[in-house]
Amino acid sequence: MAPMTERAEDAAIIERSLREPECFAELFDRYHGPIHGYAERRLTRPLADDIAAETFLIAFRRRDTYDLSRPDARPWLYGIASNLISRHHRAELRQYRALARAGVEESSEDHADRIAGELADRPWLAVALAKLPAAERDVLLLVAWADLTSEEAAKALGVRAGTVRSRLHRARTKIRAALDPALTRKGS
Repeated sequence: MAPMTERAEDAAIIERSLREPECFAELFDRYHGPIHGYAERRLTRPLADDIAAETFLIAFRRRDTYDLSRPDARPWLYGIASNLISRHHRAELRQYRALARAGVEESSEDHADRIAGELADRPWLAVALAKLPAAERDVLLLVAWADLTSEEAAKALGVRAGTVRSRLHRARTKIRAALDPALTRKGS
């Protein structure tokens, strides 16, 4: 990612887009790929297409409410995407459970492509993610898959950074326990 000094800050683009709406396309070009990638990792490819498109539609419609003191719009955009994804929470849980039951060999080619890397060789991860409370799963995936900092994830979710760190710690502990149940026996 290029340093902010070499390109217009997101806040400046949003402010300019209030007068010249076509300027908002620069934010779309800058962040559509990462937002889509994050949504695709959380949901299916067709849903990711919808989530990414709807994220930018909502952002465009609400750009007049953006806090211009924040130069980086990524947390705002990921927050919108996370809220949209939470609407699909039940489908997401069903998907993780189905993946855990079916295993990689029985997955469709499109589905296998979608989960390559994170879940393809690790059905335990799908099970562990399905068992996490939604708030902990959102924090973990924003940090792990969207590469947001705790502070950025806090902004995205509208909570305090301490809350994010606490949820992240609990989520990581639960994922580690799923990886090696012996860890939880040793710790008790």
